Amino acid sequence: MNRPTFPRWTPTRLALAAALAATTVLAQSAPDSRLINIEGAPRGDIRNGPYTFSGNPVRATVSTLKIQAGQATLAAPAGTPLSDAKARGKRTANFTGNVIVNRGRLTAKGGQLAYSEVTGQGVLSASPSATFVPEDKSSGDTVNISAGQMSLDVDNNVSTSTGNVHLTNGNQSGQADKLVFDEDRELAQLTGTPTLTRAAKGNQKELTINGQEVRALTKSKTLYVRGGVKLVQGSLTTTGDAVYYDDKKNVAYVVGNAVSVDSKTKVTVKAPASGALEQRTDLARVRALNTPYKIPTEQFKLRGEK
Repeated sequence: MNRPTFPRWTPTRLALAAALAATTVLAQSAPDSRLINIEGAPRGDIRNGPYTFSGNPVRATVSTLKIQAGQATLAAPAGTPLSDAKARGKRTANFTGNVIVNRGRLTAKGGQLAYSEVTGQGVLSASPSATFVPEDKSSGDTVNISAGQMSLDVDNNVSTSTGNVHLTNGNQSGQADKLVFDEDRELAQLTGTPTLTRAAKGNQKELTINGQEVRALTKSKTLYVRGGVKLVQGSLTTTGDAVYYDDKKNVAYVVGNAVSVDSKTKVTVKAPASGALEQRTDLARVRALNTPYKIPTEQFKLRGEK
């Protein structure tokens, strides 16, 4: 078993060791929002690092993220002593063992978290999952997310999940290759063969929606899906270029080459060139609209989009 190595104990080095063994290891340079603070007395090479923290649990903070885990390791880039001021803003921290991350109404969990001060990204792996709770029970349902990997950005309240992503929000559930979730706007973007499902309820049959991209406002339960969209509900199959769906009002508006076919009755409904289709999902009824329907795409814009 390798033991940590320590330099000769001069008064200067003793002062440094005392500072490092303080209750909290603090980084002191810009950008402050990306600097990681880990509580506890570290073990390891005082000058070069890495430092190892253990506790029950280890606690750390970076920006608005609060982290706890079984163990943490803090390291500097190769060739840079961890005690050197040049390491500030370039360090990495790895957390293992029942990692829990909290930020506002978001709680994320996983087996491992790797954080970089350079990128400001904390990557959660080993069966990661997250929950986002509504402000109160009357304002919506809890959003649950699972994926192969989750990345939490400390520069904004945005998380990115990739690999076999699953999202549930009350009666709605979604699957995709990638999910970007804006916690401030409660807006989810799903890409990579996304599928949305609205569970059956009473006489209302299950509804599935496919397209190239899905954007969902989880609080209002509204969806904007674009790119070769297809809605399937019972014997009804409706296709078009884009769809706006309001779950609370049980209505979908399909625009752009919109066609609906009932495989049971053999009835086909086509939207006029300048019109759209309205599908009542609670009544399993489709009708053509002679006037255009404008999807409120402004509501679904991501950060920085014009």
